[in-house]
Amino acid sequence: MSALVVVGVDGAASSLAAVEAAAREARLRGARLRVVHAFFWPALHVPLGPSPLGPSDGGLRNMADRLVAEAVERARAAAPEVDVSHAVVTGEPLMVLEAQSRAAELVVVGSRGMGGFVGLLVGSTSVHLAAHGRCPVLVVREQPSAEGPIVLGVDGSAVGEHAMDFAFAEAELRKAPLVALHAWTTWNAPMSAPQDASTPYANPPGALAGEEERLLSEALAGRQERYPGVVVEHRVVHGGTREALIEASQSAQLVVVGARGRGGFAGLLLGSVSQALLHHAHCPVAVVRGAGARR
Repeated sequence: MSALVVVGVDGAASSLAAVEAAAREARLRGARLRVVHAFFWPALHVPLGPSPLGPSDGGLRNMADRLVAEAVERARAAAPEVDVSHAVVTGEPLMVLEAQSRAAELVVVGSRGMGGFVGLLVGSTSVHLAAHGRCPVLVVREQPSAEGPIVLGVDGSAVGEHAMDFAFAEAELRKAPLVALHAWTTWNAPMSAPQDASTPYANPPGALAGEEERLLSEALAGRQERYPGVVVEHRVVHGGTREALIEASQSAQLVVVGARGRGGFAGLLLGSVSQALLHHAHCPVAVVRGAGARR
């Protein structure tokens, strides 16, 4: 059986954009696409069928069926060759999509759902799914672009290994260049051995930048050989990681990061860099977890 891409829909504009993006991802992978709507109304014990005084096609259940049908139609229009199925699953959206992610290669969601508050840049389901999903999660904004490079955030952590694998594979699928970006400051860079007793804590001029460039090269070692068709730009930036990746996202078609970097606290499932990108990136963001996440 072919691989599976899952897309969550709720009728919001961003979820319909996510459907089109998910259809394209399924086509690139030769995968099936499943359109899923989490139907949480039964838990609230409200009437689901049409009102006796209203039209026969009214009611919450019929509304759910219609929005799924619209999403399926949108997916088939975006990628006619993809096998598209659909499901209306009773449950809370995060729990439904987390369960779906167990069998999926990729889960795609919109940046904001129908329940989002005005002014909220990204919905809670997107953030929590990025932290708890069992496979990579792609969060899509309203108008994703097919132009520009794939931007990969590299920090040298073990968790980031999975994100690097995903980014290289994605760049190969999309036939896009890859920008491997590593940002550093004097507060997170490793200290060199002291040069003499008079400067026990100082690094010689240029040593920090050289160490960070070496870290990036070592992190990427071997992957460029496995993906010879991917053109890779090494980009080392002296500055904050969040700011550097958000700026790079302005000209990118996708940003890929690990769920948690080397600066994260133990037990924290989603790091500050990942969260900042989900809220402020100018393009879709793929968050790839470590243990338990699959490509």
